[in-house]
Amino acid sequence: MSSRLRFWIVALTAALSCVLALNLGVWQLKRAAQKQAWVTSIQTQGAMPELSGTDWSSLQTSQTVADTALHRLIRLQGTWLQAHVVFLDNRQMNSIPGFYVITPLRLNNGEVVVVQRGWVQRDFMQREQVPDVRTSNATVTVLGRLAPPPSQLYSWDNTQLTQIRQNLNWSEFADEVGSPIGLLSVAELDETRQTDGVANDAVSDGLLRQWPAVDAKLHTHYGYAVQWFALALLVAFLYIWFQWIAPRRVKQAHS
Repeated sequence: MSSRLRFWIVALTAALSCVLALNLGVWQLKRAAQKQAWVTSIQTQGAMPELSGTDWSSLQTSQTVADTALHRLIRLQGTWLQAHVVFLDNRQMNSIPGFYVITPLRLNNGEVVVVQRGWVQRDFMQREQVPDVRTSNATVTVLGRLAPPPSQLYSWDNTQLTQIRQNLNWSEFADEVGSPIGLLSVAELDETRQTDGVANDAVSDGLLRQWPAVDAKLHTHYGYAVQWFALALLVAFLYIWFQWIAPRRVKQAHS
């Protein structure tokens, strides 16, 4: 291979490597910008006025309409359907595994909303034992945020219909409840609730509601972007050094 051909091969390789690294760095910055816009949208939604049970029906007309209301606060009044309490297994809160407690709430107008009421630690000595969660028979007021249905975890068996489950099949759960449950769930928040006209602290049911904060991992994208830009700079530096500066210094040394 001639030195001239080798020169152009190295030059082309270096140029392509720089372009690729720069493009990957720019892509990481774009991903960071998209996630920042997502976080801002969630914060904006959370700051909007509270919705109420009368708004629930209008949010169920389509998935698009439902998605526009995600993360908004909503205040509902109704009664718990205690016969349909479900414990979702292998859910963590504060890095501790346990259950998410899921309970349908029948609103005063007859509609049913699935409420993610909170988290409770399981008994690791008796894994089939269901925790004792206080569930009032009276009318309650629940404050929460509109959320997607509970996330799905990998499971070998998706047909389990006991109280302890790995996942909640949304359509099948509606059949169990015997009523449509809409397109969204509600993640309950800690606040004083009214039961039979008497204020009761929401944490009296023994559930934790320290729901994970949204982590867009912006620092990760910025870190990757810096690495890609640094790699492009390194390739350019090595190319200039070994293809231009070093040969000239060698040539000058022998002249």
